[in-house]
Amino acid sequence: MNLALAHSRARVGVHAPAVRVEVHLGGGLPNFTLVGLPAAAVRESRERVRSAIANAQLEFPQRRITVNLAPADLPKEGGRYDLAIALAILAASGQLPVTALGELELLGELALTGELKPVDGVLPAALAAAREGRPLVVPAGNGAEAALASGGQARVARTLLEVCAHLRGEVPLPAADAADIAAATTRYPDLSDVRGQAAARRALEVAAAGAHPLLFIGPPGCGKTLLASRLPGLLPEPSETEALETAAVHSVSGQGLDLSRWRQRPFRAPHHLASAVAVTGGGGNPRPGEVSLAHNGVLFLDELAEWSRHALETLRQPMESGVITISRAARQSEFPARFQLVAAMNPCPCGWAGDPSGRCGCSAEAVARYRGKLSGPLLDRIDVQLAVPRLPPSELRPDGPPGESTATVRARVLAARERQLRRTGRPNAQLDQAQTERDCALQPKDRLLLERAIEQLQLSARALHRIQRVARTLADLAGEDHIATAHLAEAIGYRLLDRAAPPG
Repeated sequence: MNLALAHSRARVGVHAPAVRVEVHLGGGLPNFTLVGLPAAAVRESRERVRSAIANAQLEFPQRRITVNLAPADLPKEGGRYDLAIALAILAASGQLPVTALGELELLGELALTGELKPVDGVLPAALAAAREGRPLVVPAGNGAEAALASGGQARVARTLLEVCAHLRGEVPLPAADAADIAAATTRYPDLSDVRGQAAARRALEVAAAGAHPLLFIGPPGCGKTLLASRLPGLLPEPSETEALETAAVHSVSGQGLDLSRWRQRPFRAPHHLASAVAVTGGGGNPRPGEVSLAHNGVLFLDELAEWSRHALETLRQPMESGVITISRAARQSEFPARFQLVAAMNPCPCGWAGDPSGRCGCSAEAVARYRGKLSGPLLDRIDVQLAVPRLPPSELRPDGPPGESTATVRARVLAARERQLRRTGRPNAQLDQAQTERDCALQPKDRLLLERAIEQLQLSARALHRIQRVARTLADLAGEDHIATAHLAEAIGYRLLDRAAPPG
């Protein structure tokens, strides 16, 4: 036999397209040719494979070896193909059964000693292999991650020789086991730690119930960050599908996947000096950015007005579509980015505009310039905007009455979310226009009230629909089937900064 075929998986965004590793042994002087659009790390696999086979006391064929990674137009990167290439060479030279090799998918980088080293992006490959019904062989260091793919038949190996013994039917490889994953106890900061701020607590509950974007505006030390950090504890637990989607993003991020927290919603809080590429993702080999790492979770942007305008404007498209597409000359990668935005900012450069103490010394032009860093279209997409005032010292006493706990508020949030899921299968913030018109219908007098508000506040058509969705969430929190005037009035009151916003 001079020809052998092995199966592997590439990494393209959060997808893992199939790759056929074809090996042919021909006559002529010994040579090793690797084709199929390999990157530098893949081309270097020739030396890793040669040494690994020799050090495993196997015979490296002294023939003309041609390795083709198909499809040829798909870029191949990293050392993930080493194991498949080595086994296909051994099968083509008659040292392994070809039929057994064709039944597996293989991922793993080879050390010169023949040991298997972990690679990134294993979870998307494990999910794809499970859909195809093929067992996936991965290094032992990737075993727990591969085991997350329910229904998969992932197996783990420590060395090249162990895989060879499995293919010969001598010693079966052990199945990947997720039992080793020690689940981290989900302990979120409690909302009862927040003193006073009844209006801000209410806004936080509304945002959690409907998955609405939220913006707090207030002076330093009023509790904006404290409130935002309590949001994850109010949200429902993610489904297994949502958790796997989020884990797949972290698997390909290059930052590693924390397996103890894979069932928790992410909470990302990048610094305001982060670049637009850090927010959206990118690079020559595109990696996910903060909007994707926060998929199915919360993206918290503190000091919103201090962010670069370019970085903030990149949020507009994924806030609407839930995905981010990164285009490069040679490829295009798409990452999921369905996040809940929570932001905080000061009302002016010094932070004290509107404070009863009168300590703000900023001119009207300085305040307008500071708030002008946020474009109208971005503010248009933030459903709940609320001013958070400075608390008097009497409300900060440690012996004062605590606010409602996270457990109490979360129970109301879960009840409201359940109503939304029964009605449309999604949170209110994600309703499309047709669903908004159907499920957020207003009484004729309330429709006139909303139209007058849109006219007087100079809000956009997008804001009109978003006000209706927030009103629907307020009705769900109250357990009402229909939106009442009080719900609509409260929803209109949450449009604070984008009134008469300039077009952008």
